Amino acid sequence: MSDKPIYLGILGYGKIGTGTYKTLLDSQESIDRKVGHPIRVKKLVDVEWDRPRPFDLPITPAMRSTNADDVLDDPDIAIVVECIGGTNPALGFVLKALRNGKNVVTSNKELIARHGKELFDAAAERNLDLMFEGSVGGGIPIIRPLKSCLAGNRIQRVMGIVNGTTNFILTRMTQEKADYAVALAEATRLGYAEPDPTNDVEGFDAAFKLAILASIAFETRVRVEDIHREGISKLAARDMEYAAQLGYTVKLLAIACEADGQLEARVHPTFLPSDHPLAAVSGPFNAIFVRGSSVGEVMFYGQGAGTMPTGSAMVGDIIDVARNICHGSTGRVSCTCFDEKPVRPIEQLTTRYYLRVQVADRPGVLAAIATVFGEEGVSIASVLQVAASGENAEIVLLTHQTQELRMQRSLARLRKLAEVHEVSACIRAEGED
Repeated sequence: MSDKPIYLGILGYGKIGTGTYKTLLDSQESIDRKVGHPIRVKKLVDVEWDRPRPFDLPITPAMRSTNADDVLDDPDIAIVVECIGGTNPALGFVLKALRNGKNVVTSNKELIARHGKELFDAAAERNLDLMFEGSVGGGIPIIRPLKSCLAGNRIQRVMGIVNGTTNFILTRMTQEKADYAVALAEATRLGYAEPDPTNDVEGFDAAFKLAILASIAFETRVRVEDIHREGISKLAARDMEYAAQLGYTVKLLAIACEADGQLEARVHPTFLPSDHPLAAVSGPFNAIFVRGSSVGEVMFYGQGAGTMPTGSAMVGDIIDVARNICHGSTGRVSCTCFDEKPVRPIEQLTTRYYLRVQVADRPGVLAAIATVFGEEGVSIASVLQVAASGENAEIVLLTHQTQELRMQRSLARLRKLAEVHEVSACIRAEGED
């Protein structure tokens, strides 16, 4: 093994930066042997060194900095590890690193989802590596399997639970019949949800991750703006109960598939058949289900986020980049968005729907609803319950496969009926009739 070290600089020393550094320290001897050179962190950059961190790790005064240029302009540093998050200032830092001839490892999902093309082009121009395994699924290997292990397949479908916060909340709502607000409060107390949970509970985080997965799986650039997105904040515990009675489990799913040269890409709460492998994924765990032309169906499961799982993914990328540096082969894994495939509008989706409606408790209401559906070409598969309470009633039903546009037209008409007080829930359901 060579004595010449390969130096790293870490930008952002919060949870992910700490997890990355700790993983490097814990497995230092093994990592050095695997690469054939010592891997050493030369500089750690953060704007707030006094904030609490998950671990108290050995850091010399010379390693600490508040200036990113101490990493970006250092000729000794060959790999820049970006752990800042977001796009500002991360985008500028990563671009400067690449322009200065440095390879980059990042777990920044928003950065890759929004600016991947610009960054991959900058890396390709200089034959540099840009690795991002930690950006989706935390410690779950999924980017590399899609790019390498499954590269011989034509990917037909990617469907996953890619946000642990929402999966924890939905698990509590299902298992404990907790209301959304109660489950969210518990997620916040346990550290799964941020003080402002919007990014998670409204599906933004999952949409960033789906943009990355779909772009790789279907070899075309999928923009976040083209992904239909809905969150879980309007769900109620009773929807989980009705789902169970119908043989389903409710999950926030990120779904992408290809048909006739066009893509579907959507994030929304979904009634998932309870015998589907993803239905058993509970708590803060993630899982990604892939169907390929040759491999069939495979699923990747594990810790979807967190200090150490994401740090594990980051170090895996660091090892790959370091090996490439040793063999003079950086830049060989480039962008694979070769085609331009359109994403179909959500109105063209065909699926089943669960509906929960508050109505007046009087004769003819169900017939009025059925008439609207019939005139719009929506077929009702089953009516689960008509529960009366005083002068009001709750109707729960499940449709056969129907087009989204027909369902939306039906809902618009239902809301205008005098007998209908509220459409409380409309949730798409996976699975055939």
